[in-house]
Amino acid sequence: MDDLASFTLQILNGLASASSLFLVSVGLSLIFGVTRIVNFAHGSFFMLGIYVAYSTVGWLIPVFGGAGFWVGVVVAAVLVGLSGALVEILLLRRIYRSPELFQLLATFALVLVIKDLALWTWGPEELLGPRAPGLEGAVMIWGRAFPTYDLFLLAMGPLVLMGLSQLLKRTRWGLSVRAATQDRDMIGALGVNQAWLFTAVFALGTALAGFGGALQLPREPASLELDLSILGSAFVVVVVGGLGSLSGAFVAAILVSVIKATCIWFGIVTLFGIEFAFPKLTLVAEFLVMAAVLIWRPWGLFGRPQTASAHTTPEAPLLSPGRWQRLMSLVLILFLVALPVVDQAFPYALVLSIDILIAVLFAASLHFIMGPGGLHSFGHAAYFGLGAYGAALLVTGLSLPMPLALVLAPLAATAGALLFGWFSVRLSGVYLAMLTLAFAQIVWAIAFQWDAVTGGSNGITGLWPSPWLESDRAYYWLALACLLIGLWVLRRGLFSAFGYALRAGRDSALRAQAVGIDVHRIQWMAFVVAGTVAGLAGALFAFSKGSISPDVLGVARSIDGLVMVLLGGVQTLAGPVVGAAAFVGLHDAVSQYTDYWRATLGAIILLLVLLFPQGIAGYAVWLVDRLKWRFTGKPA
Repeated sequence: MDDLASFTLQILNGLASASSLFLVSVGLSLIFGVTRIVNFAHGSFFMLGIYVAYSTVGWLIPVFGGAGFWVGVVVAAVLVGLSGALVEILLLRRIYRSPELFQLLATFALVLVIKDLALWTWGPEELLGPRAPGLEGAVMIWGRAFPTYDLFLLAMGPLVLMGLSQLLKRTRWGLSVRAATQDRDMIGALGVNQAWLFTAVFALGTALAGFGGALQLPREPASLELDLSILGSAFVVVVVGGLGSLSGAFVAAILVSVIKATCIWFGIVTLFGIEFAFPKLTLVAEFLVMAAVLIWRPWGLFGRPQTASAHTTPEAPLLSPGRWQRLMSLVLILFLVALPVVDQAFPYALVLSIDILIAVLFAASLHFIMGPGGLHSFGHAAYFGLGAYGAALLVTGLSLPMPLALVLAPLAATAGALLFGWFSVRLSGVYLAMLTLAFAQIVWAIAFQWDAVTGGSNGITGLWPSPWLESDRAYYWLALACLLIGLWVLRRGLFSAFGYALRAGRDSALRAQAVGIDVHRIQWMAFVVAGTVAGLAGALFAFSKGSISPDVLGVARSIDGLVMVLLGGVQTLAGPVVGAAAFVGLHDAVSQYTDYWRATLGAIILLLVLLFPQGIAGYAVWLVDRLKWRFTGKPA
């Protein structure tokens, strides 16, 4: 009976968490269903909801008593929804026709801005709100106390689902939203104002996220880390349920939360003399579920196969570098080779330059599959981290010399890319991106929890270069040599028969298959090449820092890679080089002069997205071609 009671309470806890998760995820699903924007800032609106509720509840309780809590929660949701509408009007409305990845970059920049806005307004400390009036106690279930407020949350999810379903089925506005999920051009032809429909949907979706955050105030403190922590779970729910499906999001939230609750209930189990700590699986259970569902049903449980959007700009062809570009590349290489000469005048220059070289190699490997391959990966850090851990384990576990470890370490990333790529290339669009994220998070969880091998959260230390590479100057030249070799391999691949077949599969998979190209095999090979080069970057990183931790596998590093590629420009070979240098340089410069470096960096990224949607390098190529046409009369 005790086991049954304990299991029942864990399931009820899971259902309460599922209800809260659904409130966040349903807004994300609604926004994607209509606007087709993967809103990376959705977790930030959830975070804003709990912070704003902390303030509004604090102001209203002294005035209205217990009712002030509930009024404050509703006001917080409304204010967050209004802020979402403002973001949609001022920013997102300008980039609906841009490629999906640039929309992602813009919403990522919003994450940085909103986080520092919260930091400036509420400070860095966690803020714990009051308990919900009237729901402070607990009810007894089979002799066990269960919080009354959790019962309230458990009921809130189904109520919101029923309310949204009635809104979409029985109102004229709801019918327009449902039509927009099928064909946005048609609703425009029928006289519906698309712009204001998108604004209303975005406001509703962000209000739901804010409402979900506000309701968490009695359960957990407001924290600056809530944005990214909830975002991963929300994405999992939306993708598992099927993009744009409200009922799918509800079922997926229940599935994920109940599985995690069951893992906690199992505790530590001994099977055949081996202990299995099931609670540790809660860190990765949702991503295991997502990976399994996407492999079995690539469009989610209740979703439909994704079709190409008519509102995005098609991929431009990747152009071979012209004469002036090759000349500039040669000048840049000569400058980089000579850079150590100035290390006495600028001691920090080489340290920053090593970071930039490693970032460029990582970004170039991601660009290899993103631009020419059209394969959008949200989990490229998996290969970077596998290379880093491979180098660390070869040195500390097998006592191999550092140079040999540097050569062999990328093979760990190669093995990961072989396995993950085989599954990933069978998907496309957002589903492919989310499957790569799932694989990366699984690898991160293994590194985080396998204390005996990876050191767990402490990581691995003592990873220093060989004595002849200890100086910054020597290690800089090593990193530069590895970068040049990696870029040469990637470039040779892109302008070989393999590279042209890869681009053919990106532009039209059906036509490529019709002429005999095995698109999946080519894309799989591209994953392996990109993963290997990323693994080399990870190995260089490990020896440059002297230690590694699970952060090298985290979502933040994958996002950094995406930002680097998009800042530079996807459709130019120089894009990842310029983007990585700009991102690392801006990050270093801005963080030295202000505590609000995220907001500053985010504002710069937003400015670049709006002014140079083709990226910094892409804009430079366009500008040179324009000047050439103007002064010579020859077409660009």
